[in-house]
Amino acid sequence: MTMSHNSDQIPTEQYHRRVGMGELDVMRGGGVLRTLLGSCIGLVLYDRQNVVGGLAHIVHPDSTGRVGPPGKYADTALIELLKRIEQKGGRQKNLTARYAGGSNMFGTTQLNQIGQLNTAAVARLLKAAGIPVLATDCGGGKGRQLCFEIASGDVTVEVLGGSPTSL
Repeated sequence: MTMSHNSDQIPTEQYHRRVGMGELDVMRGGGVLRTLLGSCIGLVLYDRQNVVGGLAHIVHPDSTGRVGPPGKYADTALIELLKRIEQKGGRQKNLTARYAGGSNMFGTTQLNQIGQLNTAAVARLLKAAGIPVLATDCGGGKGRQLCFEIASGDVTVEVLGGSPTSL
């Protein structure tokens, strides 16, 4: 099945995918990416012109040489998302970002909580890559569910126990 967009035929991936901790996924034309977040960050990158988008479930702010799934660390997740988006026909120059998560799930009062470190790392990396951030929903003490609809580019976030809101 295909849909028309900008006079190009874009294959539509008509299904839902759940993105787990340290994972990332990219879709083109359609479909839905979902994840549950606590102190982790759900980073959404979207190329509206080419209807290509991706979601990374970032667990830690920096790999510092550690090996792991490419979505686990903010620095490796951004690189891998950019690569996969380009493989699906997206372009970095068209990308916008939204992200959510970074909660203080463990009730700690330390200055450098993992949620805050993750949030700061993602913000810094997006700025360095020149990718504009359209919206964020970070912090607090509760988990969130994030849902990204590829065809429309809509991102909704639901703080656990609350109502979904557009991001």
